[in-house]
Formats: sequence, structure tokens, C-alpha cells
Amino acid sequence: FNEDFCFIMHFVLSPKLKHGEWAYIGVNIGTAMSSVPAATQITTLLRSQNIRHIRLYDADPGMLSALANTGIRVIISVPNEQLLAIGNSNATAAKWVARNVAAHYPSVNITAIAVGSEVLSTLPNAAPLIMPAMRYLQNALVAAALDKYIKISTPHSSSIILDSFPPSQAFFNRSLDPVLVPMLKFLQSTGAPLMLNVYPYYDYMRSNGVIPLDYALFRPLPPNKEAVDANTLLHYTNVFDAVVDAAYFAMAYLNVTNVPVMVTETGWPHKGDASAEPDANNDNADTYNSNLIRHVMNVTGTPKHPGVAVPTFIYELYDEDTRPGTASEKYWGLFDMNGIPAYALHLTGSGVLLANDTTNQTYCVAREGADEKMLQAALDWACGPGKVDCSVLTQGKPCYDPDTVEDHATYAFNAYYHGMGMGSGTCYFSGVAVITTTDPSHGSCVYSGKNGSALLNGTSLAPSSNSTTDSGSWRAAGDVTSFVRIVVTALLLSVVALL
Repeated sequence: FNEDFCFIMHFVLSPKLKHGEWAYIGVNIGTAMSSVPAATQITTLLRSQNIRHIRLYDADPGMLSALANTGIRVIISVPNEQLLAIGNSNATAAKWVARNVAAHYPSVNITAIAVGSEVLSTLPNAAPLIMPAMRYLQNALVAAALDKYIKISTPHSSSIILDSFPPSQAFFNRSLDPVLVPMLKFLQSTGAPLMLNVYPYYDYMRSNGVIPLDYALFRPLPPNKEAVDANTLLHYTNVFDAVVDAAYFAMAYLNVTNVPVMVTETGWPHKGDASAEPDANNDNADTYNSNLIRHVMNVTGTPKHPGVAVPTFIYELYDEDTRPGTASEKYWGLFDMNGIPAYALHLTGSGVLLANDTTNQTYCVAREGADEKMLQAALDWACGPGKVDCSVLTQGKPCYDPDTVEDHATYAFNAYYHGMGMGSGTCYFSGVAVITTTDPSHGSCVYSGKNGSALLNGTSLAPSSNSTTDSGSWRAAGDVTSFVRIVVTALLLSVVALL
């Protein structure tokens, strides 16, 4: 990673919400690249950025093997070209599940199977195969006793929703009723979500100026600029919410009111043709995705369903340089194919999230729910070999209270993180630390971060002008080794205590 452009992602679950759903952000991983990273490189990137939810466009065995025992929640997919075989044969569907699901679960945390992609809008001739394929796959999951853990759905383009504004008047294309009606009943009976691809960028581009750019980008609007649904008097401040609510109203039109919406694709391109696609740029991509993440993770919900989570997957992890179409089609990624960040996101104040904020407004804190013995071992290391000045954590000093391992560890982790220049890997501590954009300072206890200052004993804030990369690498390797020894010791002691 380019240390001058550190891009640290932290996707975590929010508290459990209505209908048993969780608020989370995931990413899609496409492979239309001239040089596809190795599966182990991809999982290394995911783990280093703490990305906990992904969607694959296939069920590549190498990728699934690399995901084993990572805890990352995975949606796998049946590619469109496999629908014919699976939709015509229960036996083929059973073999597909045996090979791509049962062979990997539970070491690979597969949570759903996406059957095809935008079939109703892009491959209408294959539409009659969707429901047989979904049913056959469901039968195979039931036979393998996996149906309680893995859901089956199919991603739709939002274009199947007609008259999407006002949302209360939205309805699905009636010609699709023979497929959609039984599909919604299937989702209802299995507890699976309606998967929807939502692209405000395209809605904006095709509106010929009718949709304001600010409305597409989640930018704050004055009340007189908000879109109002005259039937419900609900106010809409962004395209995303309007499309999601249009899906809820369209389902209600078919008497389905308890199927949640999952947004399987959304995003904004960071580059395009300068003359034809001027709004495909870094600033807008940053604005859209930063506001989207804040909106989803704050559990804002939609005007129709406030406070109800809308799990959302950003399109996409990598730029795909071999995708056909307009110039922007190649530039939806958060990273290029070498794992270098495409642009910086700004999420200050959003909590433990995608925190690649280059303004130094990031902090390293103890992970909520982390094992206390692991935290204590990490705290001991930070205040010892890590050279953090922990004197402020002693009784009577500003950061003594609250007197908990978690709070003391947070101070020490953050001091070390900033003392090491917020370098890649300096906020990990064997998995018990995470990056946040929310300042953990309290009272007179001020945490490092606002100006990059930190207190380390005998170690400068960052490598001095005459320091070498080699010496820094050696020092970090020694520190990590010491830390690992402390963690292993703590684990051994905990095992002994149990005996």
C-alpha cells in the first residue's frame, strides 16, 4: 500500500434491528480485469481492510478456499450462463450445491446464493428459468440441512419498477407478474430478501437535468428542494431512498409487505469520458459512497421504513479495466487491480467504518466485544515493547477513568497507531483493534488524532528524515514478534485456567 495514501476500510455490524436484519455495508468483487489478483491477495486486502461482507459473481473454488476461516460473510452467485442447466434439472441444482456450497460451508461463511443477475431486464427469454432454478437450489439446501443458514434470491435492476416517483405509485412491470408473483411468495416463505441494484448515477445521467446532482449524491437539500410524495406526504432527500421505497410500494401493490430489500449493487464511477461523463469523477464518487455508508450504517432507513436497515453492497472492490461499454464502466472500483486506493473517502464522525480519511481524523480503538485477555495482552505490549507512554492511565491521571481494560487499551492502541504515523497494520493488535472516525476523547482525556500527535517513549512520531525504510521494517517486525509472544502467553494462561 502507498503509505502516503493509506486507505483503511472497516465494515462492521450495527446492533440488530427490526425484522432481524442487520445494517451493514459490503462490496462486490468483479473479475473483468486484464490482471486479476490472486485469491489470496484479494482475501488479504479484505482482511486488512476488515471488510466483512462480500458478493461474488460466481462460486470460484479457489476464491472460496481462500475465504475459508476468515469469517467474511459471502454471497455466491449462479452466473446467468448456468441458469439453463440448473433451471431444467433438480439433479444439476443438487450437484451445484454439493460442489459450491456444501463442500465449503461452514468454513466459508456463505450467507446467500444470488441466482443470476438482472435476468428479467437483460435476459428476458431466460425469465421462465428463474423460479425453477431457485426452487431446485432451495430443495438442495433443504436436503443438506443448510436452508436455515443460506438464503436464495436473485438481483434485479431497478428498471423493473415502473413509475418509481412518487414511490407510492410505483409498480413492477406487469408483464413480469408471472415470474415476480411466485418469486415474492418464495422470498416471503423462505425469509429471503428482494435483491435490488440501485444506481442513482444512471438515474441522474438519464434524467436530462430533471434530477439534481445533489439529490443523487445524498447532499443536504433545503426543505423546498426535497421531493415530496403527494400521496403520502413523505419527503425524499435522495434518489437511493426513493428507489428503495418504490420497491417496497411495488411489492405492497402485489400484497407483499414483509420481504426486506437488500441493495446488492450501488456506487458511483470515479472516472469517465471527460466530455460525455463529466460527473464521473473522484469528488462525486467520494461524496456518494461516503454519504451512502453514513446513511446505511446510521440506520436512517427510508421515509417509508425509518430505522429499518437496508443492507447494501458497494459496486465494487476493484476497477475492471476490461469491461465493455462507456469509459466509466471501467472505473467503479474502490481500488485499482494492484490494491491501490482509487480515491479517498471522507467519513469523519461515522463510527467504525470505511475510514480512509486523509485528514488525520481517524482513531484506533479496542474492538467491541473483544476477548478481555487478548485486550490485556495487547495493552501490556503497547505500554511495554510498543513504547506508548501510558502514564496518563494511572490513578489520578486524566485517562484513568473509566478504569476498564477496553478503555485503557483504546488509549494505548490509538497512541501507538498515531505514533507510528497511522501506517498500514498499526491498528490491528491481533484483531482486537479497529479504526474509527469518531473521536474517543472524553473530559480532560484527549486522544491523539486531531493533529497527528502521539506520545511514544523513545520513538519519534514518524520515521525521521534520516531514518531508513529497512530500519523501520526491522523495528516493526521485532515489535510484532514481541506482541505475538504476549498474546500466545495470555492464551496459554487462559487454557491453563480452564484445566
